[in-house]
Amino acid sequence: MSASPLQVLRETFGFSAFRGEQETIIEHILSGEDALVLMPTGGGKSLCYQIPGMIRPGTGIVISPLIALMQDQVEGLRESGVRADFLNSSLAPFEARAVEDRLLAGDLDLLYVAPERALTDGFRRLLGRIQPALFAIDEAHCVSQWGHDFRPVYLQLADLTEGFANTPLIALTATADNATLQDIVEKLHLQKARRFVASFDRPNIHYRVELKDAAFQQLLEFIQTKHKGDAGIVYCLSRRKTEDVAARLVKADIQALPYHAGLDQEVRAEHQRRFVREEGIVIVATVAFGMGIDKPDVRFVAHLDLPKSIEAYYQETGRAGRDGLPSNAYMLYSLADVVALRQMLEQSAPPPGAINTTHTSNSGAGDPGLYDDDVLAAAEHQGLSPEAMNHQIVVRRRLDSMLGYAESVRCRRQVLLEFFGEELPEACGNCDICNGSVETFDGTVLAQKALSCVYRTGQRFGAGYLIDVLLGRENERIEKFGHKELSTYGIGTELNEREWKSVFRQLVAAGLLDVELDARAGFRLSERSRPVLKGEATVMFRRDPERKRSRARKDSSSSSRSGNQAIEFPDEDSAVLFEKLRALRLELAREREIAPYMIFHDSTLRDMVYLKPAAFDDLALVSGVGQKKRDLYGAQFLQAIQAHLRESD
Repeated sequence: MSASPLQVLRETFGFSAFRGEQETIIEHILSGEDALVLMPTGGGKSLCYQIPGMIRPGTGIVISPLIALMQDQVEGLRESGVRADFLNSSLAPFEARAVEDRLLAGDLDLLYVAPERALTDGFRRLLGRIQPALFAIDEAHCVSQWGHDFRPVYLQLADLTEGFANTPLIALTATADNATLQDIVEKLHLQKARRFVASFDRPNIHYRVELKDAAFQQLLEFIQTKHKGDAGIVYCLSRRKTEDVAARLVKADIQALPYHAGLDQEVRAEHQRRFVREEGIVIVATVAFGMGIDKPDVRFVAHLDLPKSIEAYYQETGRAGRDGLPSNAYMLYSLADVVALRQMLEQSAPPPGAINTTHTSNSGAGDPGLYDDDVLAAAEHQGLSPEAMNHQIVVRRRLDSMLGYAESVRCRRQVLLEFFGEELPEACGNCDICNGSVETFDGTVLAQKALSCVYRTGQRFGAGYLIDVLLGRENERIEKFGHKELSTYGIGTELNEREWKSVFRQLVAAGLLDVELDARAGFRLSERSRPVLKGEATVMFRRDPERKRSRARKDSSSSSRSGNQAIEFPDEDSAVLFEKLRALRLELAREREIAPYMIFHDSTLRDMVYLKPAAFDDLALVSGVGQKKRDLYGAQFLQAIQAHLRESD
């Protein structure tokens, strides 16, 4: 008789109970039914197919988009005693044949396969010679034209399961709005699959957003005061910026490495390897980095530029705190980010072959039928196809949602969850809005002055020039265009330049100003601005706080311990023991050439600190210590704990 899911969870993975709907999903797959699972990063999606793959007869086939991800997952599974392997382009021919032999011999519980390999004729023939326990398609949002990492090869994966009507298919993703979800269902033929949608809330993440004001110094202060010695990810919009920020962090004694698509493949692989297998590395990267990173102890994710959508932002910030321990999501943004992203997104074309002949409803999901009249009219005016125009409208709405999040005066978690159709009844108490106060004021008159200035100068100039006009400055450009004669010249002296920048930024975020798609990046009035100019609508602004500059500390001598400041302990002795266990974990990981978290997560070490197990049987009470890991590492950790207790007496 095969083991029950709970037995496998406890004996192999070392957890005492399932979380959320994990057990229900597993039982559903074990019964042979298909499933679509939306579960946040760190919510335990992998167990939903790993445990059924181990229990059902045959081998579970897992489609994974990134080589590094599948290799890390397989190494972690092997550490827990699971018979797992992978097939991808990193293997030499003789290595691939050895894996295929194990598959044919029935020696594998789980086989991870790259989508390109899975679709080859050779792999299809292999499938015909085995009994697949299940098909799992990880990162299923890659199938969608609206997903944040569209992969055309995913469109063919539905063909892979043909001829296996009795084999369950499970598609999993951490983020999917209505449009992405609909694409997953249609492209993977999951119309009859049961949908499991977990809460998107990540209560352990603290969200914080600031305006850029000496951005690097803000980042440095954030890291040195809150996360010195911690692993983290810093996202930048450009490749050049990633290298510059990484170099400056290194000068500030922070272990930082750049990562972007322009680096040599070997350099990227080495930087990712170091990030995964060492402690306290900060990766400074473009969005080319991150999907599939299985590292659970990333304590912070920082954005130095505005992300293109809430979906992308949620996915990227979700890489922090996968182990459930306190972590931070920190974002800096400016008006320049808004302008740059609007230009980039509106000029972008939809992915070749990705657009279908549907229009976009208010919900964001694709509905069969003709395009709306406004889409057709706008497309004709700009010389675009309806498909391309529709694509621009969708990406513009997503950027508008991101701007609304950044400028919000409401609880950030409430705004974030609403994007995914989830309501949080009460403010979270774990974001910058909830933890501080954001002052708002009636800015209708200021908005009217700014909008009038845009109109009277010809709807062609950016914020810098418009502010010069409002402040009544004298320069060659104002003389050249004759704008000293305008009624709006010099009417804005009640604000300084920084305050007017805030006004223009918030007008763009509110959709009252659009950005021209030319080299000047000038502003033009939107339809929403008309009632404001006529005095028929009010505009509320948030008052930007005065930033109190302080020098970032170059050491953490005033801190009770180095690093991991997001993880609190009741006393100094517990913090010291935690660091000793981390050091032991790193030493063992280096000996075995694996990532430290594959031995034990930070959360497991924290439990050891609190429980202080004295005997082998006591380790069974520590979350994350399965039978094989107890046999492999239990003696060393027990010895380290007892040695510390003796020293402390």
